[in-house]
Amino acid sequence: MNLTLEDFDYDLPPELIAQQPLPQRSSSRLLLVDGPELADGRFLDLPSLLAPGDLLVFNDTRVLHARLYGAKESGGKIEVMVERPVGKHEALAQVRASKSPRAGSFLLLEGGLRVEVLGRAGEFFHLRFPGEEDLVVLLERHGRLPLPPYIERPAEDADEGRYQTVFARTPGSVAAPTAGLHFDDALLADIRARGVATAFVTLHVGAGTFQPVREHELSRHRMHRERYLIPEETVGAIQACRQRGGRVICVGTTSLRALEGAASAGELRAGSGETEIFILPGHEFRVADGLVTNFHLPKSTLLMLVSAFAGLDTMRAAYRHAIAERYRFFSYGDAMFLARRLKA
Repeated sequence: MNLTLEDFDYDLPPELIAQQPLPQRSSSRLLLVDGPELADGRFLDLPSLLAPGDLLVFNDTRVLHARLYGAKESGGKIEVMVERPVGKHEALAQVRASKSPRAGSFLLLEGGLRVEVLGRAGEFFHLRFPGEEDLVVLLERHGRLPLPPYIERPAEDADEGRYQTVFARTPGSVAAPTAGLHFDDALLADIRARGVATAFVTLHVGAGTFQPVREHELSRHRMHRERYLIPEETVGAIQACRQRGGRVICVGTTSLRALEGAASAGELRAGSGETEIFILPGHEFRVADGLVTNFHLPKSTLLMLVSAFAGLDTMRAAYRHAIAERYRFFSYGDAMFLARRLKA
């Protein structure tokens, strides 16, 4: 398809961008999107939309305290956003400063961390953190939770719990897999009691998830690489789901990208790796039959992904409906349940 960036634009009233989570995780709204049919509901309705034998696949990544503030050794305030650890003591990071730091210079960050700039890796800086302690431990102690840029307030104590899923267990992301934020323990218990199976993958979300697409011709856009892990148990659960005639339903675009990236060469196999899969309309989905997802930013790769999954015209209609009905958008917003568009 000859699509351009403008095909994925829409006007969103700023007041629909959720700035706070709702008091209860599962009290958000849920828009059911099944081809041209749209139905308004509650997230608590999700178990009734599932059938015994279906499989929900979650991303169990945990958000790092990836944001640190400080100054260059030569002076000048800086903000560091760790993109991802590379080993126990090094990281790739975004560095905001009036003047970019040079290789060999040092950054003086919160907690007395004297961090060496090793060089550049594309748009990121390669940093080495001091001491023998693991980088993840240092970040948890000295860093801050990195709320998305469209949440126009500092992170609060409540965000420490609410910007993590209840099943988060593998630290490595700088953004939450937000579709998973709607699930609480009671809802998960209800789902399992109905004979719906669950499984987990890990995809560590990078800061690139918030980067706008700048290329008008989408074929020129390059995704940031993100690390994933597909356990043997999850591959087995998907095979068993297929054998019993159930649906594989991904919770979040990150779960879907992990599975589709791992299966891009053909058969889904267990293992770890990196993916830079860019899913546009016309993509042939190999694993996912359904998708639980939040509402995504205009001109974003995630909006392109859901348009590939459910159909571009379908998603345009769904977003028009959601805006008219005053759904809450983005990370702390409401959700959709999407059926995959089948080829004619």
